[in-house]
Amino acid sequence: MTLSLALAIVALDRLTKWLALESMVQGQSLKIIPNIFHITLVLNKGAAFGLFKDKSPFFIPFSIIFIIAVIIYILVKGPIDPLLSSSLGLMLGGSAGNLVDRIRFGYVIDFLDFRIWPVFNVADSAITVGALILAINIFRQKKSKYPNV
Repeated sequence: MTLSLALAIVALDRLTKWLALESMVQGQSLKIIPNIFHITLVLNKGAAFGLFKDKSPFFIPFSIIFIIAVIIYILVKGPIDPLLSSSLGLMLGGSAGNLVDRIRFGYVIDFLDFRIWPVFNVADSAITVGALILAINIFRQKKSKYPNV
């Protein structure tokens, strides 16, 4: 399940980035819901949500190490909890999606613009949701192990 979800995230991420890149120019913004949601093409040389600008090369080895570590964990551990599997699949797919951009272009293609938050993409969303699910899963396990926490 983990790898299937990761591949689905990569496919969705690649498709949406391709559509944005092929139909827009850098900085162009299309109003979908005025003042709430726009599609804005940003070529991001930093990390998720515009953090660490011009540090894209730093994230290539970090992403590769993360991807290898998750795959090794899955292979060694065998069947894992569905929540853990989902969180790892989301983070793996998101990391791989952005890694493709960094290697291919030297930047990440961002386009989802909620106006009150830096522009991001499907991969960023997957990484964020996956990390949130992982944190909830860890907290839930600690809570059952240590009920007074």
